[in-house]
Amino acid sequence: MESASQDINLNSPNKGLLSDTMTDVPVDNAASARMSTPEGLTLAEEEELRSELAKVEEEIGTLRQVLAAKERHCGELKRKLGLTPLDGLKQNLSKSWHDVQVSNAYKKTQETLSQAGQKTSAALSNVGSVISRKFGDMR
Repeated sequence: MESASQDINLNSPNKGLLSDTMTDVPVDNAASARMSTPEGLTLAEEEELRSELAKVEEEIGTLRQVLAAKERHCGELKRKLGLTPLDGLKQNLSKSWHDVQVSNAYKKTQETLSQAGQKTSAALSNVGSVISRKFGDMR
């Protein structure tokens, strides 16, 4: 694993610290580990679990570094292709709008509103006819 100054874990207490600034901090991992041994675990099982935990944490750190490198590379490729964040936003909005339009809820709502519009149009047409006849009768 790399030094603490290379730590990219945003939750890490070592984030942004240089490795030489941590040399005067005494740490007794063995003593603290013995004090917090869960009941039902043998010392060998605990050591095995701690070893596995250390390996998994190291893998997580490596994966974070790989992901950060991939994200930088992705950004460089997009920049070279002339793709801007606005283009990505437009594409996402377009896809989202398409997904909404093909959803059953949208189709049902559209159908209901269309029927309501037709009925409203017919009612207004009838009201208009009645008013025209009334005006005709008043002449």
